[in-house]
Amino acid sequence: MRAPFQILAIPYRVTPELQFCVFHRADIDQYQFVAGGGENDEKPVDAAIREICEETSINTDSVIQLTSMAYVPANVIAQRHRKLWPEDTFVIPEYAFAFECKKDVVLSDEHSGIEWLSYDDAMQRLTWDSNKTALYELNCRLQSMDRHEANHKQGIRRVAEIQNGESEGPHPAAGCRPVHLQGQRL
Repeated sequence: MRAPFQILAIPYRVTPELQFCVFHRADIDQYQFVAGGGENDEKPVDAAIREICEETSINTDSVIQLTSMAYVPANVIAQRHRKLWPEDTFVIPEYAFAFECKKDVVLSDEHSGIEWLSYDDAMQRLTWDSNKTALYELNCRLQSMDRHEANHKQGIRRVAEIQNGESEGPHPAAGCRPVHLQGQRL
């Protein structure tokens, strides 16, 4: 039985530029990420892993769960599935995930093509706002991770330089002086 929720999964890669894989649907002229519904008692993360495999032929057990979540009209789901849901199911939640794509995508029959695009180009190509919102979040998260990783590596290099006596110039904090508060309570 088709569960009353939807998943969205964003494939991305770094080659060395960050790119996102956008899928063109075979049945209608629209672009989206991997999308599908849960089955039976499946949890959203399990549905995402299964849908990734079904739509890309990529097996992964490592996905990033995004905070982004949307609700989509239930009537976009085939009636044969909706008739098994409670009568008052008008919208269903859409949970967003992402995964690093390290293998070639093999399309399912649901899609007629893919494009690996930059963030800006993917935002222009995508049809659904929920896909754009999830892409925005993923892009921010990946850029934040890159900055954090770069800062961490820079800090490691700086410590190694100091330990090896290779440091050129003053430490970035050398001009900082402690602030002394006189007669003030915090």
